[in-house]
Amino acid sequence: QVQLVEPGGGLVQAGGSLRVSCAASRRALSSYTLAWFRQAPGKEREFVGLIPWSTGTTYYADSVKGRFTISRDNAKNTVYLQMNSLEPEDTAVYYCAANNLGRLTVVAGLYQYWGQGTQVTVSS
Repeated sequence: QVQLVEPGGGLVQAGGSLRVSCAASRRALSSYTLAWFRQAPGKEREFVGLIPWSTGTTYYADSVKGRFTISRDNAKNTVYLQMNSLEPEDTAVYYCAANNLGRLTVVAGLYQYWGQGTQVTVSS
């Protein structure tokens, strides 16, 4: 099992940048895929991007490609979501998720472990 903790989101103006982090409670994450999802009020949870811990290769939703970057820090067991050129439409609760099923998937239901979520608000 793994617990995921996401400290702090924030408020930022449109066009600005923000980085959110997700700390995992365990080492030995090589069998895990970490992902970011987001959920805006009244909308379904949406895939943002993922990173298999073993390879570090990243995949992104089209809506964020070129603006968002996922990275990991092995020493800190932490994954980051760097968000640039933010738009009001990016306002949502951002969730970190993990699965150890060996699957690179955009389907939220296939992730077994979730962080508590962190609010990101982009003002126009």
